[in-house]
Amino acid sequence: MDFSEIEKKLNYVFKDKELLRRALTLSSADNNFNNQSLEFLGDAVLEFIVSERIFGFGADEGALTKKRANAVCDNSLEIVSKNLGLDRALIKGCGDTNNKKAVPSAYEAVVAAVYLDGGMGAAAKLVNSTIDYGYEQRNYIGDLQEFLQGRGLSCPVYDVKDVGTEQSHSFKASVTVDGKTFTGVAEDKREAKQIAAKNALENIG
Repeated sequence: MDFSEIEKKLNYVFKDKELLRRALTLSSADNNFNNQSLEFLGDAVLEFIVSERIFGFGADEGALTKKRANAVCDNSLEIVSKNLGLDRALIKGCGDTNNKKAVPSAYEAVVAAVYLDGGMGAAAKLVNSTIDYGYEQRNYIGDLQEFLQGRGLSCPVYDVKDVGTEQSHSFKASVTVDGKTFTGVAEDKREAKQIAAKNALENIG
């Protein structure tokens, strides 16, 4: 596979092309040579770079933590990944078509690959030129709770069930508001609850 277009968008040319190949390879394509360990390392490198960048913003710890969480959340990283074309470059096994987590994770893996290939300076240059530091993820769970409390109603109670398979994690959350039940399905429990809360707000707000 020719990675020149990806390198052009990353504004970084790999000395070791196999690092980039590995960063884009999912476990469904290769159980041994895949991006899972790079994703693990990239998560830590990304958080450090973002933390260092926002450190001087003058906010308190809570505000800085929230700003960092917004910048590196899956929704934000999915947008960044797609802007870089990583979603189209993923190497995956046959039938692997519904792994939503793979897209934001690819960015984390690529950050790790750049770090290993070119050092922290190269990784920081990539992150700071691509991450959206102004991204804000709406907290639908908190918004729903405030909406109900403001009307003297009980706090929402969520029911979350594992509906996935061994190959694909999936959770279904449900919340009942004013006699109506709203659901959300995602690859992690909190995201499923966020979707359920979003659906509730859109239909009762």
